[in-house]
Amino acid sequence: MTTAPATAGIDPRSPRFGAAITTVLLALTIVLTLIPATWVVGIVLLAVIVVLFAIGGIAGIRRHPYGALFRRFVRPRLAPPAELEAPEPPTFAQQVGLFVTAVALLLALLGVPYAAPIGAAVALIAAFLNAVFDVCIGCLLYVWLVRAGVFRPRRGIA
Repeated sequence: MTTAPATAGIDPRSPRFGAAITTVLLALTIVLTLIPATWVVGIVLLAVIVVLFAIGGIAGIRRHPYGALFRRFVRPRLAPPAELEAPEPPTFAQQVGLFVTAVALLLALLGVPYAAPIGAAVALIAAFLNAVFDVCIGCLLYVWLVRAGVFRPRRGIA
């Protein structure tokens, strides 16, 4: 993706690790919210996912709980990354995930049929693409918005 100075960058494998966990949780959310007997459990899980996206999107990707798991348990077993990534695009991707899942949760709580599984499915597609193919839709959107002049570029993103 994009590179950043060593002091400012993040290991690009960390967001992919988080996306893998998110993919599993979103898939579980879809199944749970499609079964009437487990709908409430699915909604609670969706609310947890919303909170996790809020942490990553508001506090920043470096403060995301999945990042802490990655740094503690996964990163010590890997070789150093070839290059570091700017934290702004993955943080923006968390904000996009927050928006999608929060809208789905709100609509589901308001009684809109299938809002939860459809919103979770949209987020799942993005998380799956990131986890499996290293394609971060939110990161790409961030770069496009920087190029369009919507955001000011940081750390050489252009």
